[in-house]
Amino acid sequence: MSVNSFRMTAVLAMLMGGCAAKQEQPATVARAEQLMASNAVKRGDLVLRCEPSDAQILMDGVEQGTCSDFAGVSRSLRLGDSGFHQVEVKKRGFYPYTTYYQPSGARVTLKVKLRPLAPESGGVSP
Repeated sequence: MSVNSFRMTAVLAMLMGGCAAKQEQPATVARAEQLMASNAVKRGDLVLRCEPSDAQILMDGVEQGTCSDFAGVSRSLRLGDSGFHQVEVKKRGFYPYTTYYQPSGARVTLKVKLRPLAPESGGVSP
């Protein structure tokens, strides 16, 4: 058997799993894979800008606070799981506003201006 054919046989044996043992991944690679898998769940931050700013915010029917609580750069409504969420903005004396939001992994600003129930009278009453 020639040297070249011996080498070829050794390479084929290693490729077929005869000599090569499976090596364990370094901890950094395993951690990177874990982070990427956890990032697959879409999270989202919802910044709210409302008129009036003291309107109540409900997420999936649960009260979260007022609109001004989630209006700042560092203050937002955090959504931790994927799927649609019902966002409701309401205040006594105004028509409620309802929308649905699906986290996309980005920070989103929602601007809402509630309409008064009774039309504002600009004129003089008789």
